[in-house]
Amino acid sequence: MICVSLQRGEHRGVPCIFIHFPFHFQFKEHLKAFPGIRWSQSNGCFYVPYSVVLSRQLEAHILGWKDVTLVYEGQEEQHKQTAQAQRRALLPKDKKELLNYFESYLIGKRYSASTLSVYLSFIKDFLQLHKEEDPESLDGESVRLYIEWAVKQHQYSISTHRQLVSALKHFAFFYPKCAIDPERITRPKRQRKLPVVLSMEEVMRILQVTRNLKHKAIIALLYSSGLRVGELIDLQLSAFDFERKLLHIKSGKGNKDRYTQLADSVIPLLKTYYDAYQPQVYFVEGIKGGRYSATSVRAFLKESCRLANIRKSVSPHTLRHSYATHLLESGTGLRYIQVLLGHSKPETTMIYTHVRSHDLADVQSPLDLLVRKYRDSGNNTNELSFGRGRIPDKDNKF
Repeated sequence: MICVSLQRGEHRGVPCIFIHFPFHFQFKEHLKAFPGIRWSQSNGCFYVPYSVVLSRQLEAHILGWKDVTLVYEGQEEQHKQTAQAQRRALLPKDKKELLNYFESYLIGKRYSASTLSVYLSFIKDFLQLHKEEDPESLDGESVRLYIEWAVKQHQYSISTHRQLVSALKHFAFFYPKCAIDPERITRPKRQRKLPVVLSMEEVMRILQVTRNLKHKAIIALLYSSGLRVGELIDLQLSAFDFERKLLHIKSGKGNKDRYTQLADSVIPLLKTYYDAYQPQVYFVEGIKGGRYSATSVRAFLKESCRLANIRKSVSPHTLRHSYATHLLESGTGLRYIQVLLGHSKPETTMIYTHVRSHDLADVQSPLDLLVRKYRDSGNNTNELSFGRGRIPDKDNKF
């Protein structure tokens, strides 16, 4: 099954529809047979000029291919939810009902929609793996077998593994008839990874190579206000206070509200974007309205990084990390950064003290001290040469 995504945009000032899909030679040849289709080197995808009639003809042409699913920009999450509902239908009746009751239990605990989706996905897989067993017979051994299978099958990261354990613990509390002891399900230790941070120059390069106005506005707002991608796609037009230059973030992570800054330099870009796209409710919307998709944000940001020749592993959250680090490097106090980011604990914000370049650059390597001492004593420093490798250029590139 090929998932084809259609995205509205502009190519050289002309409204068009971009067509994204995982590489498939036969489908590509089928698509090329559509009249007027062109390849965009800068965007790395096919496109056609936009019109209502042409868009309907394009849809019909795409759906003429066997085994294809058509989604619109901003609707990838809806497509994912539909697929999850279809997988849920494969469960036996008793386990399907159990999963529905568990969903009601989580809703009653007022968990966010994203947490709800993640936990239900894990428990659905757990019940699917043990679909031949009576739910009351599920025990610690059932949990162990599922965790081992899931981590190996899906290659879960440690953070996802911890979420999986949390879902199982909640399920055990919800369904005490089973023989699962939630206290005996252990989480792996949390990883202490330092965040990937872009330099200010790299952020500027990303903005410069991003031609699509909507995409540029999204990247600029993510960086200039330190938003999470979920906060961005939930951001409504009523959240903008241009007079006070503030953004009102409602029900952020942990169901917390906060205010964050609205940069002077981004306001003209946001107003130009609004005039061009005329969103109705949300700051950024899909082709057919409604919330935009986080998947789309990650996809075009990855493409912008490729065009900007940035080899770091960059996600929308990297822009938030970069925002916090650059604030710290410019002298902003940790307490202010904690408030702007919406962190509950100052320890969470303090991780940025480990990645700010100013302090790290001031620390001298003992090898540099050794070479300087050796040179000052009048000795020949050529004796300390380690080879004839290429010297990095002014941008620290080899």
